Amino acid sequence: MTDAEVAECLARGRDGDEKAILELFHYMYPHVAKLVQANLPAKESAEDLIQKVCIKVMSHLNQFSGKVPFLHWVSRIAVNTCLNQIRHEKRRPEIRLADLSENEANVVEHLATAPDELDASQKMAASELVEKLLASLKPADRLLMKLMYLDGHNVQEIASLTGWSRTLIKVRAFRARAHLRQHYTLLMKETT
Repeated sequence: MTDAEVAECLARGRDGDEKAILELFHYMYPHVAKLVQANLPAKESAEDLIQKVCIKVMSHLNQFSGKVPFLHWVSRIAVNTCLNQIRHEKRRPEIRLADLSENEANVVEHLATAPDELDASQKMAASELVEKLLASLKPADRLLMKLMYLDGHNVQEIASLTGWSRTLIKVRAFRARAHLRQHYTLLMKETT
C-alpha cells in the first residue's frame, strides 16, 4: 500500500467506512503481529495482544496526525501495549539453577566447559535459557534487550519505537547487561 493509499484509507476510515478500516487492518496486521511476537509478555496470548493493539489503533484513528508514517505510529502503540502488559505480569526477580529444565541446566554446564559448539537440542535449551534470563529483567529493560540484541535494532531505531531518549536507552542497556551478567554468573557458579 502506498502512502497516498494509506492516507486515503485513513480519511475514509475516520468517516466510518468499514471497507477502508478493513484495508488498514490487513495492511498493518503483519507489522503488528511481528512486533507483538517479538515483545510478547510471558503469560499473554499473541493473538489476544495483536487484537488489543489493532483495536487501540482503529479506535484512535482520529488521533493520527500524519507527521510520521502510519506504521511508525502503529509501532509505538504496539510496543507501548506490550510494555503495559508486561508491567501487569509479576515475575520472579531471579533465576536459580533449580528453576531450569534439565536441558537448560545441561546447556549452562556445557557452556561452562565448552562454549563453542552446541547441538540442536542444546541450542533450543539455550534459547529458553535466554528467555528465562530476560524474564529476570524489569519490563522496560527486557523490551530493550529484545529490541537491541534479538531484533537487531540500533539505538536510533529503538528511540523511534519507544520514544525514549538515546541516553536513557544506553543507560538502560548498560544496566540490563550488568544484571544479565550477574544472573548468568550466579548460574555458572551453581554448576561448579
